[in-house]
Amino acid sequence: MTPRFRHPSVLPGFGLTLGFAIGYLSLIVLIPLTMAFLRALDLSWDQFWQAVTAPRVIASYRLTFGAAFLAAAFNTVFGLIVAWVLVRYRFPGQRLVDALVDLPFALPTAVAGITLATLYSSNGWIGQYLKPLGIKVAFTPLGVIVALIFISLPFVVRTVQPVLEDLEAEVEEAAASLGASRWQIFRRIVFPAIRPALLTGFTLAFARAIGEYGSVIFIAGNLPMVSEITPLLIVGKLEQYDYGGAAALSVVMLIISFVLLLLINLLQRWSRTRNGGEVAA
Repeated sequence: MTPRFRHPSVLPGFGLTLGFAIGYLSLIVLIPLTMAFLRALDLSWDQFWQAVTAPRVIASYRLTFGAAFLAAAFNTVFGLIVAWVLVRYRFPGQRLVDALVDLPFALPTAVAGITLATLYSSNGWIGQYLKPLGIKVAFTPLGVIVALIFISLPFVVRTVQPVLEDLEAEVEEAAASLGASRWQIFRRIVFPAIRPALLTGFTLAFARAIGEYGSVIFIAGNLPMVSEITPLLIVGKLEQYDYGGAAALSVVMLIISFVLLLLINLLQRWSRTRNGGEVAA
């Protein structure tokens, strides 16, 4: 009996493309990640535990994941607003604003970090107005959040924007004609349709923010126990030829990131299932 996967496929070249995809995934993702785990195994358990639970490292975990979560949550709301304005309204300079959304994609992260540090410093264009209010952004944890918001915003906007464009305006008009308020239309019709896209955008923004390095180190100030991120500690250990310690921190970040992203994906799956049940009902 011929195995099922050997049956002729409607799409030619399935075996070749599958082999290429698995080989590409192995070379680019699986093998480097496996080497990180193998390198961490060179340490004894006491050395590993000491490397990943030092007070300075714990503080970097708190800042890295906390700032990434706050930036992704902020962009989930702000990105939805930006996508809504770009889709539902027509105004002069709309194409320019639409193009500016992709600026973090094209701008080198180091340039973005230097620019943000210049803008939000005490004598910068924005920082000089925040200083009298007692708000300091540059060289503080707040500056890390600002940098992560800047680099992760396009992920939410570009994920939600196509879904908003595909929504039928006739459904909203019918709901309005039946007496539904704008808030009811958004809560009952628009939000259930864009909820999976919002969760996807949040996941992408969160994952992007966790591993950000170039734009953060210039505005963070890199003060130990205050504004130091975990990727900076990893780079510092590599510069000191402490490959085992760098691998240990990398493994911990991989595990924590995997668990968080798994939970978010499970939430996204539940949201899609619930949305499908509501549509069927």
